[in-house]
Amino acid sequence: MTMANENLSARRDEIMLATLAHAPFDGWTRRALTTGAKDAGFGPEEALLAFPGGIPDLVDHLAVWADGRMLAALAKMDLDAMRVRDRVAAGVRARLQALSPYREAMRRLVSYLAMPQNLPLAGRLTWRTVDAVWYAAGDNASDFNYYTKRGLLAPVLTTTVLYWLNDETEDFADTWAFLDRRIGDALKVPGLKARIEKAFSSFPRPSRLFRRPG
Repeated sequence: MTMANENLSARRDEIMLATLAHAPFDGWTRRALTTGAKDAGFGPEEALLAFPGGIPDLVDHLAVWADGRMLAALAKMDLDAMRVRDRVAAGVRARLQALSPYREAMRRLVSYLAMPQNLPLAGRLTWRTVDAVWYAAGDNASDFNYYTKRGLLAPVLTTTVLYWLNDETEDFADTWAFLDRRIGDALKVPGLKARIEKAFSSFPRPSRLFRRPG
């Protein structure tokens, strides 16, 4: 990454984190973005230069940031000593813990992503996150298990986020219990894996599409 790219990434982080303080009140809007930029010491023009795609660009950057925090947390864990399902749960948990200081902003974000025009963005970000979780958990599937595993985890992630937004227990204890149950349920529901495989049967083989640096 060049110095210019590093500076842009740092600027985007600063503006994004400052905007999170305004999203609970102003929603995910240009007003929240420009106000957050001002708090971070940048003008509205600089905010738009940092996020030329507007709010969808900002939301995408937040997702990248949260995924990065999740992966950093997982890198500090002894994943080899865990069952695969526990690695997956640890990934989802680490991501929500990274976002926990901004839970009210996340509540408004869920509403934003639920708008019909934003559903493709929501789907794309969800898929990217579950893909990151599975790779961190050690999955290198190159057959249709690639789609199956991610298809199983996507609804687990989304329902756990919704549960977490309303969880008032200490350290979100109920959320982590809910997450464990949902993962267990997803792995044992009869026929669910077969239905997911059928749904993705017309997709190209993952080994032809995806290449991870070795």
